[in-house]
Amino acid sequence: MRTTVRLDDELIEQLKARARKENLSLTRMLNRALRDGLRAAGKGRAAKPRFRQTTHAMGPARVNLDKALALAAALEDEEILRKLSLGK
Repeated sequence: MRTTVRLDDELIEQLKARARKENLSLTRMLNRALRDGLRAAGKGRAAKPRFRQTTHAMGPARVNLDKALALAAALEDEEILRKLSLGK
């Protein structure tokens, strides 16, 4: 894949010198450096513990959940009326 990357002048000179020393193309040297850097960065991280959610029994439903949307609308209407009676 081709892409454009902006590198510091000092860095590109170091890469070119190392590529010449190891008789590699600049592309191969850059790929190797990036690959090694990514590999090293991944090793330094501690593995995150897996998230575990504890669950708790809430008992049987106290309302008929077959009409949950109607219940929500009724509760919302009650709250609106309560706020209107308080003058909010």
